[in-house]
Parts: sequence; structure tokens; C-alpha cells
Amino acid sequence: MPRRHPFVLLALACALAGGAHAAGDARDTRDDDAHRFAIIGHGFTDGGDKHLKQALRDNDDGDVAFLVVTGIKGVNEPCTDKLYQKRRELIDDARRPVVVLPAGSDWTECRNSAGRSSAVERLNRIRELFYGEADTLGARKLSVTRQSMSPRFRSYAENAHWSVGKVLYATVNMPANNNHYLNEAGRNSEYEDRLVANRFWLNRLFAIAKRDKLEALVLFSEGDVKAMSQPTGLRALLRAAPDNDGFAEPRRLIVSLAQKFRGKVLLVDGTRVRAKPVIEWHGNVGHLAAGADALEVVVDPAAKSLFRVDPRKVEAAPAAKTGGIKAP
Repeated sequence: MPRRHPFVLLALACALAGGAHAAGDARDTRDDDAHRFAIIGHGFTDGGDKHLKQALRDNDDGDVAFLVVTGIKGVNEPCTDKLYQKRRELIDDARRPVVVLPAGSDWTECRNSAGRSSAVERLNRIRELFYGEADTLGARKLSVTRQSMSPRFRSYAENAHWSVGKVLYATVNMPANNNHYLNEAGRNSEYEDRLVANRFWLNRLFAIAKRDKLEALVLFSEGDVKAMSQPTGLRALLRAAPDNDGFAEPRRLIVSLAQKFRGKVLLVDGTRVRAKPVIEWHGNVGHLAAGADALEVVVDPAAKSLFRVDPRKVEAAPAAKTGGIKAP
């Protein structure tokens, strides 16, 4: 066997070390992109402060990149500043970043002492208490971009987006009770204004995802837009949605934008249509009905599905008071 020169051996050793280091970097990058997030449904808030506090603690471990709390109060709880402030304090105590998504039970059904709707006033109060900062809630902060940074949509601070790895996450205020569409004539100004804001927001989110060549876009809303039932092509032209369908426009827009996006689009909402939460896929559009429970989703870029619900981390909301507005 020919004797190798010391310099050759040294070069070979360096090359092997460099290759190992590169492999380690690739593994670290993959591990950095792999993460999980938790969803806490508003069924826990209907069970009282104790249950929400426990749910936050149970899903607040170091493996969770962030938590999304879908609603700050249950449908059977009062629409008071005192309750709103108490929930804000509980959420602030969480160790991980927390994003709050407004639910219909937080504002759409609220009424004043005269029995009149106070929905808009209550929504504005929630915006003041929960969306005044440019960061998430919780002890550890995560920077978010709010739609309110745009002068035209200064009121819509609850719509926010942030990124983890190659996934863009965003909240869209679309409550479960038919997107707060009211059948009474002349009563839909809030809905119509928010529809314009959400249209701009969705177009913006997909533009960012395409520009940055992201692997996925995850949209959190309380209401189910029923994107899986949206017809495409000629069928979409022949089949018109009912005039009173509050999700018709965002559904058509999301499906249309998703068809032009090469990555995956996962829609996560606060409704429940199955006994166990599962992700259903139709093309590149997925749907997860998280319901009123707490669960965790694993995001693994090395996996073909990219997203999966962790069956070990699905926790049922308290059975005593499982309130919340159901999807129409």
C-alpha cells in the first residue's frame, strides 16, 4: 500500500471534518425549522380561569414555538372589562409566546344593559386590551406584524402574521357565527368593513408567502370558511353561494389564492366536526377543526405531510360548561 504524504492525510482529515460539520449544519437547520405549536380552544375559558390557566400550563413546554388562544371567554360568561382584564393577566403569565384570536363568544353576542348589541364596542375594547403591542403576549415575546400598521386598516390589530422557519402564520378575524353576518337589513356595516380588511389581508399574506418562497401558510380563524366545499373551475361559476353566507367571499378568495401558491395552505378554526381532530387535505389546502379543546400540531419539513396533530397532546375542554358558538 503506497505511503501517503502527511499533507495529504491532513487535507483528507479536514475534508472529512468539514463534511461532518456541513452535515451537522444541515441537520441543525432542519431541526431549527421543525417545531410545534399549540391551540387552546375557548371551551377552556367557559370553564373558568382555573381551566384556562391549567390549559396554558399543560401546553407551555419548551418544545412549543407559540400558543394560539382561540377566544378569551365562553359564550356563557359576561362581556365585562373585569373578565377581559383577568384573562389578559392569565395569558401574560404564560412562558411561551401567546397569540390571541378573537372568537364570536368574545364580542358578537354581547349586549348592553338596555339589551342592545354592544358587539362593535366590545370588539374595540378587546383590541385595546389584547392587541396594543407589536409583540405577542406571554413572558417570551415573538414579533408580529399587525394589519393596523397600515393606515387604511388601523382598527384591525387582531389580524397579525409571524414566521417560524419556512412557515408563515396569520390570524384572520372571522367569527364562527356566520362571520357576524346579520340578516336584518342595514345591520352589516361591521361585517362589510371587516370583509374589505380581510380581503386586503389575505391577498397580502399570500403575496408574502409567494415572494419569500415559503413552504406553507397557516391561517387561524374561529369560523370555518368551508374551503373544502368550494367548487372550482366551471362548477364555481354555475354554483352560487347563498346570499346570507358570511363566509362566501373569503372562501372563494382563499381557494383562488391557494391555487396560485406552490406551498401548502392550512386552515385552522375553532369549530369541531369530528370526535378527534384530524387534518383533511384537498390538493394543497388542509383543514383542521380544533374545536374547544387544546391540542398541539407538529411541523416537520422532513415529513411529506409537513403538519400532523400530536395525538398525545389533545386535551378535552371541561365538560361542565362547554359553551361557544357553533358553526352555521
